[in-house]
Amino acid sequence: MSIGFEIDERVADVARRTTDFVRDVVIAEERACDGNVHDGPEPLRRRLQEAARGAGVFAPHVAAGWGGLGMDLCGQAVVFEAAGYSLLGPLALNCAAPDEGNMHLLEKVATEEQKERYLRPLAAGTARSCFAMTEPAPGAGSDPRALATTATRIAGGWRVDGRKWFISGADGAAFAICMARTSGSPGDPGGATMFLVDADNPGMKIVRNIETLDQGLFGGHSEVLFEGCEVPDDAVLGEVDEGFAYAQVRLAPARMTHCMRWLGVARRAQDIALERAAHRSAFGRPLAELGMVQQMLADSEIDIETGRAILWRSCWELDQGRPAAQHTSIAKTYVSEAVNRVVDRAVQVCGALGISADAPLSRLYREVRPFRIYDGPSETHRWAIAKRAVRAARERGAAR
Repeated sequence: MSIGFEIDERVADVARRTTDFVRDVVIAEERACDGNVHDGPEPLRRRLQEAARGAGVFAPHVAAGWGGLGMDLCGQAVVFEAAGYSLLGPLALNCAAPDEGNMHLLEKVATEEQKERYLRPLAAGTARSCFAMTEPAPGAGSDPRALATTATRIAGGWRVDGRKWFISGADGAAFAICMARTSGSPGDPGGATMFLVDADNPGMKIVRNIETLDQGLFGGHSEVLFEGCEVPDDAVLGEVDEGFAYAQVRLAPARMTHCMRWLGVARRAQDIALERAAHRSAFGRPLAELGMVQQMLADSEIDIETGRAILWRSCWELDQGRPAAQHTSIAKTYVSEAVNRVVDRAVQVCGALGISADAPLSRLYREVRPFRIYDGPSETHRWAIAKRAVRAARERGAAR
C-alpha cells in the first residue's frame, strides 16, 4: 500500500488561489455580517459565488461536465481546508453543507433526467437543497434505523408523511432529498427510500426555523412537515428500499468534507493565537516565551497536523474505493474534537480579547461546538469504532 503526501500542482494552485480569495474577499464579507447567514441573504451568496467563479475556484468538487473542477477527495481536502479559513469560504466556493453532499449523491445515484433537473442548477449555484432525514425523538437521529416518516404507494407515485427537524438549509432550498420508510417499521435496518421533493410541493411545509448555537450555515436549520406530500414515481432517487445504502454513499464523504472545512477554522484560530502570543507581553516577556502558552500552541499544532493526517488517509481510502468506514469514523471523531480544542486554546491564549467581539474567536467557538454532534455524535462513532475493532479481533482469532 502506497500513500503519498505530495500535493498535485493543479490542486496546490487552486488552494493558493483559494487562500488569496478568502483573505482578500471573503473574510471582509464575514466580518460585515458577523458570520450569521441563518437568514439566507441571497445577494450575499450570489455575490460571493460570482467572485469565486472569477477567481477560478468555484465548485472544486463537481465533475467538469457539470461545471466544476473535478477534484477527488484528496484534492478537495487541500482546497476545502483553505476555503474553511473563513466561515463563508465554503459557501463562496459552493462546497458548503448540505449542498456539497447532495451534489455527490446526485452524481452517484440520480438518473440522467434527475441530474439535469436537480444537479445542474445545484452545481451552478442557481439553486440550493436540503437533506431531510433527521426527525424529532423517537424518530431517526444518530440511529437512522429509527426512521418513522413513511411513503405509501398511490396511483402514479407516493404519498410522504412525517415530521423532520434540524434540516440544514431547508429555508430557501429549491428541493429536498427526503428519507422515508417504504417498508418495515422503525428500528428495522432496511426499508428506506430517498425521494426528490420540490419545495413548492403543497405537502411540504417549513414549520419553523430553529434557533441554534451556530449561525454560519446558510439558511439555518428548520423543522419540516411532510403531510399528504404526493410525488410521482420519477421522484424516487435510486431504488426503492435502498435509501440507507445510498445514505452511506453520501455520509462517509460528507463527514470528511466537514472535517476539511473545520480544519480551516482551526488553522485560523491557531494563527490568531500565534499572532497574539508573538506580540502580547505579560510579566516582562512575550506570551510566546511562557511555558504554559507554548504548551497550548504546541498541542494545537499537534491536533491540526494529526487531524489532517487521518483525514488524508481516509480520503485516500475512499478515492481508492476501499472500505473506509473505520477510518472515516476515527477521522470524524478526532477532527471534531481536535478543532474544538484548538479554538478553545486560542480563546485562552487571547484572554479577554478572545471572548470579545473584537476578535472572531468567540464566533468560531460557537460554530465549532455543534460539529461534535453533526454527522454522528462522537459517542456513536466511538461505539461503531469499538464494534468494528472487536469484530476484527474475533475474526483474527477464528483464523488462527
